[in-house]
Amino acid sequence: QVQLVESGGGLVQAGGSLRLSCTASGQTFSSYAVAWFRQAPGLEHEFVATISWDGESTYADSVKGRFTIARDNGKNTVYLQMNSLKSEDTAVYYCAADFLRVGVSTDEYDYWGQGTQVTVSS
Repeated sequence: QVQLVESGGGLVQAGGSLRLSCTASGQTFSSYAVAWFRQAPGLEHEFVATISWDGESTYADSVKGRFTIARDNGKNTVYLQMNSLKSEDTAVYYCAADFLRVGVSTDEYDYWGQGTQVTVSS
């Protein structure tokens, strides 16, 4: 079992930055792929970014060049650095993890955090 806790969300003006953290406990985190998804009101979960156990990253086109995903296995933490934020980035952001497998769909991840709200004001 892996337990995930997100932090770092908040209110920011358009053009600003936030860094989200996803901290894991319960298993050897270094063998897990970790992804960020987001969900805006009334919409389905949207893939944002993922990082494999060996550090390979993939991004949604909507965030490419603005967001960066990184991991620190020593701290059991994955980060999502979000720059040049736009109002359309407003959503609840969730991190998700799965043992070794990397994907862009929600059904490819077994473990989920409870989410952190990001609100971007225009």
